[in-house]
Amino acid sequence: MESFFKLRAEKQKNIIDAALNIFAKNGYKKSSIGDIADEASISKGMISYYFGSKKNLFMYLMELCGGLLVDEMEARFDAGETDFFDRIKLANDIKISVMKKYRSGIMFFTVACTETDPEVKTDIANFLNGDIGLRMSRLTASTDISGFKNDVDPSLLELFIIRASDDLLRGLRTEKDKEKLNIIVDEFNSCLDMLKKHMYIQESNEL
Repeated sequence: MESFFKLRAEKQKNIIDAALNIFAKNGYKKSSIGDIADEASISKGMISYYFGSKKNLFMYLMELCGGLLVDEMEARFDAGETDFFDRIKLANDIKISVMKKYRSGIMFFTVACTETDPEVKTDIANFLNGDIGLRMSRLTASTDISGFKNDVDPSLLELFIIRASDDLLRGLRTEKDKEKLNIIVDEFNSCLDMLKKHMYIQESNEL
């Protein structure tokens, strides 16, 4: 991969963006070096020359996006802020920061973490169980869920909110869409505030 890193930064980013987009849309098995080359408008042989194999490229992207994600988490994380909904807002801010660098980075990483193809499954598990996984778990621990009403399942609620957030961010494909980003984030945060108002015990008692 040494030859890849000798390329101009703009050309590197073009190849990375193309590969992230193809893998995110198609998954590992259904993606090909040819698809990625077409997306990046370069020859298939050059992709193979830079990375050697589809697996090498995939795992490089996994390490790149995982590293960016954790770096953003460490830069923004406040251990004193433990509120469930504020943590989700922070997570969205982190995702958006990564997206501004690589538009399909978050979608790729989300898909990659659940990839089951035997060619990469073990490597992904080892990666997530290594340093990146430890740093992620350390930064996401100690979220306060004590304020919820008894009939609220925080885990299910979190899953729903994360999926909704990912769907919104996934829809920002064009530059015109990205211009709406601040409006979309403000609307999403308003929805979180509404959920908090109706699902927290102390908030509901004030009604």
